[in-house]
Amino acid sequence: MVMGKGAGPSALQVGKILAVFLYLFPAVSLQCKILKCNSEFWAATTGSEPEADVEFCTALRAYSSCVRRTARTCRGDLAFHLAQHGIEDLMSQHNCSKEGPTSSPRAPVPAPPHQPQPQPQPDVNSDGPEVCHYERSLPRGSSPPNYTHCGFFGDPHLRTFRDDFQTCKVEGAWPLIHNKYLSVQVTNTPVIPGSSATATSKLTIIFKNFQECVDQKMYHAETDELPAAFADGSKNGGDRHGANTLQIIEKVPGQHVEIRARYIGTTIVVRQVGRYLTFAVRMPDEVVNSVEDQDSQDLYLCLHGCPANQRIDFRTFRAHTVESQAQGRGRPGGGALHGFTYKTATAKCKEHLPVEDMYFHSCVFDLLSSGDINFTLAAFYALEDVKVLHSNKDKHHIFERDMRLGNTSHKGSCSVLLLLLNLLVLVLWTEGCSAHL
Repeated sequence: MVMGKGAGPSALQVGKILAVFLYLFPAVSLQCKILKCNSEFWAATTGSEPEADVEFCTALRAYSSCVRRTARTCRGDLAFHLAQHGIEDLMSQHNCSKEGPTSSPRAPVPAPPHQPQPQPQPDVNSDGPEVCHYERSLPRGSSPPNYTHCGFFGDPHLRTFRDDFQTCKVEGAWPLIHNKYLSVQVTNTPVIPGSSATATSKLTIIFKNFQECVDQKMYHAETDELPAAFADGSKNGGDRHGANTLQIIEKVPGQHVEIRARYIGTTIVVRQVGRYLTFAVRMPDEVVNSVEDQDSQDLYLCLHGCPANQRIDFRTFRAHTVESQAQGRGRPGGGALHGFTYKTATAKCKEHLPVEDMYFHSCVFDLLSSGDINFTLAAFYALEDVKVLHSNKDKHHIFERDMRLGNTSHKGSCSVLLLLLNLLVLVLWTEGCSAHL
């Protein structure tokens, strides 16, 4: 939202405040409440009148006070320090005194019914300029874009843009996507206290300001709160051409939301299944690889996968579970782990996932590690999203044998290289011996 110079932040100034959100990597800890301060300030200043400098400064002082109260739990977080610098900058720009009245930030009061203030409505049927339509903006004669998919669901399981399938720990906040167009961050919490199994309880998506197509927008969801609008209450990308280039569509209230970013050819699906969230995205290769900061690209889970020390070998887990249950080392009452034996978990997953692919095995893993029956549906919907979002139907299913073949070929390459090195050493040693002789 663009405001007058005397009212509150301009688009550029609001961008400085939203930089707090854009740089949530590494992310705010679960105890740090800086995000709440940011949201309250945003709500207080959105919709300010052009002569509202006094109100803006009051809201800014309240924001500063809120940030100071988080100092003990947030002092090690980048978001906290960015907020401090942003507040100082805005106070200087608007000549706000640090001393003065403060009040709890409140959303602006709407105009009385007898004084309507009609706002220009964007034409939702307009296609907008070609730059706001990804495929139309491509050079003439170029090949059609290749669309790929990333999914994150369950306990959690990650399918990367390269179709690698991993089971991970990744407790806390982690970036799924981080490029020059958007950032996606998930926060994972333990499913059972003391267990390494986690699931997604929070999700934040930031669409960055893009030319004349969209204003910067943030979408935030968490358990039992899956909104059908962006954080500022809008359902599209703004008044420029965003009504048709960035849209939120509620498929099932409180359970299923779809976000379409036409200007970057991207579709995002967010669901709540049981107590946890799932994420799926369809994105062109060009957008996938548009990484700005090369030093941080390894944190981009959808592109590079989970770090090696965060991965769980579900085959080992499965073998150990089967062995333990066969020897009666599970829980009392039949050896069931969290209410499921390997046999009963397999039967339950078969009800929704008849093909024994990685989604099926993920379902079994989740039931054994958590006992939460909702993870069965999480795996089912993750596969359904793949069928809609993945452009190659031959890759909808990923099988365990395919993963083993990939590992085997890698080991085979290493073996060939080792053999060549041994031959080279042998040749050099032979030549050395010949020289002495």
